[in-house]
Amino acid sequence: MQIEDRRSEDALVLTPAGPRIDAAGAVAFKDAMRGHLAGHPGRVVLDLAAVDFVDSSGLGALVAVMKMLGPDRRLELSGCGPAILRVFELTHMDRVFVLHDRLPEDIAAR
Repeated sequence: MQIEDRRSEDALVLTPAGPRIDAAGAVAFKDAMRGHLAGHPGRVVLDLAAVDFVDSSGLGALVAVMKMLGPDRRLELSGCGPAILRVFELTHMDRVFVLHDRLPEDIAAR
């Protein structure tokens, strides 16, 4: 899976190119994320504005990515549409991830 990255001094913003994070691409998504996260100790924001579908495998992949960050960091998600937010609410993952309506202003301007 193609994932675009944008780095600043303290943040890494990752943007998946495809509209789905699902069973068909979950392994490729995790592998691509692992490559982007290697050597980045700071804040990580995953911009999901272009993603319109996440299934249970995709949700598992997001949890796996957050675990890659270690116990002291949480994966931040931005731009989640209504369908994705509903999945997070139904699974109570809205309590696990940091959710932003859009990219936080402190990194969007960079």
